[in-house]
Amino acid sequence: MFNQPKQKSTATHTWQVWAMYVVLAVSLSEEQALKQVCPSCDATQSCNCSSMGLDFIPSGLTDKITLLDLARNRIKHIRAHDLQQAVNLRTLLLQSNKISSIDEDSFVSLGKLELLDLSNNRLAHLSPRWFEHLVSLQHLHIHGNCYSDLGESSPFSSLRNLSSLHLGNPRFSTIRQGNFEGITLLDQLWIEGSNLSVYEPGSLKSIKKINHMIISIRRVDLFSAIVRDLLHSAIWLEIREIKLDIENEKLVQNSTLPLTIQKMTFTRASFSDKYASQIMVLLKEITSLRELESIDSVLEGNGNWNTELIKVSGQSSVETVSVTNMTILHFYLFLDLKGLESQISKLKRLSIASSKVFMVPCSLARNFLSLVYLDFHDNLLVNNRLSETICKDAWPSLQTLNLSKNSLKSLNQTAKYVTNLPKLNNLDISQNNFGEIPDVCEWPANLKYLNLSRTQIPKLTACIPSTLEVLDISANNLKEFNLHLPFLKELYLAKNQLKALPDAASIPNLVALSIRGNKLNSFSKEELESFKKMELLDASANNFICSCEFLSFIQHQAGIGQMLMGWPEGYICDSPLAVRGAQVGAIHLSLMECHQSLVVSLICAVFFLVILVLVAIGYKYHAVWYMRMTWAWLRAKRKPKRAPPKDICYDAFVSYSENDSNWVENVMVQELEQACPPFRLCLHKRDFVPGKWIVENVMVQELEQACPPFRLCLHKRDFVPGKWIVDNIIDSIEKSHKTLFVLSEHFVQSEWCKYELDFSHFRLFDENNDAAILILLEPIQSQAIPKRFCKLRKIMNTKTYLEWPREEEQQEMFWENLKVALKS
Repeated sequence: MFNQPKQKSTATHTWQVWAMYVVLAVSLSEEQALKQVCPSCDATQSCNCSSMGLDFIPSGLTDKITLLDLARNRIKHIRAHDLQQAVNLRTLLLQSNKISSIDEDSFVSLGKLELLDLSNNRLAHLSPRWFEHLVSLQHLHIHGNCYSDLGESSPFSSLRNLSSLHLGNPRFSTIRQGNFEGITLLDQLWIEGSNLSVYEPGSLKSIKKINHMIISIRRVDLFSAIVRDLLHSAIWLEIREIKLDIENEKLVQNSTLPLTIQKMTFTRASFSDKYASQIMVLLKEITSLRELESIDSVLEGNGNWNTELIKVSGQSSVETVSVTNMTILHFYLFLDLKGLESQISKLKRLSIASSKVFMVPCSLARNFLSLVYLDFHDNLLVNNRLSETICKDAWPSLQTLNLSKNSLKSLNQTAKYVTNLPKLNNLDISQNNFGEIPDVCEWPANLKYLNLSRTQIPKLTACIPSTLEVLDISANNLKEFNLHLPFLKELYLAKNQLKALPDAASIPNLVALSIRGNKLNSFSKEELESFKKMELLDASANNFICSCEFLSFIQHQAGIGQMLMGWPEGYICDSPLAVRGAQVGAIHLSLMECHQSLVVSLICAVFFLVILVLVAIGYKYHAVWYMRMTWAWLRAKRKPKRAPPKDICYDAFVSYSENDSNWVENVMVQELEQACPPFRLCLHKRDFVPGKWIVENVMVQELEQACPPFRLCLHKRDFVPGKWIVDNIIDSIEKSHKTLFVLSEHFVQSEWCKYELDFSHFRLFDENNDAAILILLEPIQSQAIPKRFCKLRKIMNTKTYLEWPREEEQQEMFWENLKVALKS
């Protein structure tokens, strides 16, 4: 009995675990399915499932998704559970599907939704239940569906935060009172009602303020009713596709509320002569109206307006009139609007663009007394008509004039005519084909802004006024800028052929410069710093040479990113070839690439340093001497190893130090080169006792005959004058039977003695003979002999040498031994 509750608890827990497992598995499988349908939904808050041919909203949507794009699919139905888990959705895009039905609870969980787009579907009706839980919705697009009305009540009553609403379609025909209940403030309301046939007065009055109201209507009676409802709520009213015809009913009826409409725009509207006069009169009732605009409209008459009716209706409050792309069907028959002079005296801004205007009568132009801004761009104005359009005393208050993209041909005449505008300070005459520029021009004294871009002027002259603060001469194929403009603050030189920045001294007050799209290769820190007041520079779209100096400056200059417009994407390297197409700010050249001259200088310096070190080492270790001796030895090697006997001229070549010359010349030479007395021998035939051992007769003849004198070769006496000393040494050694070295401390310090010793050294060891005789004139330490004469030290250690005795009794023996060595 006690085990049963425990068993039930265990079973319940097991079922809970299984249930959680199943839910988790289902959830994971749905997420996997969503990833397969919309790969972009993986690990992101934005889920793009547009244009994938989906027939339904995919399952697996989670609370992580904030943007879901299902546009341009084939979805027909939205089910209640499709979006149930997407509780954090902010944007839902369902436009351009085939949605014809939506379950009433489909959007229940979307309390955080801010934008909902259901446009261009097949919804035949709108249900308030769809939107009642969308308390955060700000933007709603439901245009392009099939509904004909908004229902009996307001489908938007719960949308308290709605900011923009776009509704309507070609079938939309009815607006009832109460359809907009619950909406108090809209930034934009757009109603596509080109076929609207029923409008219950007061339907739009529930909206207290509309910043921009756009409505497409064709019926004039509906226009008047709608305007009346919007007089106290709309700020900007834009009427599209209306064909205005005669209507005498007033727009403003008895009301104590202030009028709010400040701007009215007619887009793709059509006016007749009669209604043009009528609309001018009716709009005067809207005293808050300040701006009147017409875009892509058609004027069907020829300007034959009821000027008397317009005149007696009083003065208009409109200050700005803008007409863009007005089509006048019979513009060549259009009248001069005489009689409207009184209606234009307070107009401040007038823009008539792309409307084939070729002239303004002088009588009319003189009545624009308050006009400060005039825009005639993209028309048919020509120079020979400017005398009428800008005649004397015309446009007396005009400050800004735009004559761009007309048919003006003479810059000189244009400048002359605008001098009739004494207050003009801003002139745009760009996109006219002037072609030439005179050396001198007359301009209004107060001209501050001049736009001459795209006028095909080939150069710059003093025609450009020095009073300018802003000058635009872009796209003129200019190759240099040589003007002195002391007051200039902004200069636009884009799309020319300039290769360098202008001279800062001629434009000292420049604040902004555009030299985009020229042939600029680089600019330096010094050039920029010469512009003392420069704040903005646009040098993008040039062919930059990314040299080390330019890169170092551009990448390390403080605040360069704030000064350069279009940085960094607009600054691209054109060379070197290895970095072409890369952004200037991303290039990092190597030390070798950046400092070639420095690297070459360092290499040269190191090379010369190595040479100096080698020279020093060579000097210390006698490398030059080795080289010279090697060369001499190589030459000697080419000769026969032993000279023929007939070429032996000397018994011995004497190598000695100059410091030992006294002993050599006065002692040794005297002893060896003088005739020596014959030896006295004891012979058996003559002197021995008979019967004793017989000595050979040859020795008797050799020793008892008079000793002939030795012939010695001394450098002072026997070297050939003018011959290279090394050659003298080699030849003397080769022509001598022996080489006699008089060794002393002075000898081992003598450079030439070293040469002589070495050449004898070569001969001694090349021929393996005993041609060298060493005389030690004074005791020498073995360490005193240079190390390079290692074989000489070996000779002294292994062979007998003659040592000059200081005692006279031993000197006789020394000479006898020397003579025997010389004769050996």
